[in-house]
Amino acid sequence: MMASPKEPRRVLFLCTGNSCRSQMAEGILREFCGDQIESLSAGAKPSGYVHPLAIEAMQEIGIDISRQASKSIEQFLPPAGEPPDLIISVCSSAEKECPVFPGHVERLHWPFDDPAHAEGTDEEKLSCFRRVRDEIQTALRSYFLE
Repeated sequence: MMASPKEPRRVLFLCTGNSCRSQMAEGILREFCGDQIESLSAGAKPSGYVHPLAIEAMQEIGIDISRQASKSIEQFLPPAGEPPDLIISVCSSAEKECPVFPGHVERLHWPFDDPAHAEGTDEEKLSCFRRVRDEIQTALRSYFLE
């Protein structure tokens, strides 16, 4: 399943705002696969920021996503952008809003709860981010490493 080191497989995680789930997935896959796979993320309607609790939850497992940026799926469309080989949508609205890419672009849909909608105390919200992070990590490990 792993790509050749000469030609990294480009994997794009897509959600609506590109602030939480897709950002965590991008960081986790990069950690798992290093330079064997190019891990990317984007949003159908990017929020313009990476959620601070997503950054905190990822730091707890030793992955720094603080330098990642929220970006639009439009950046990956030709002619200006280079399409990914695989798009994994991590929310249902993004799956519906994902544009059609030319050529063969594999598509998967792995819906996860949006931790940005968590309510309660800061600790309760962070707990939701941790749960979603762990679910994403399990899915990625199963698909890319096993």
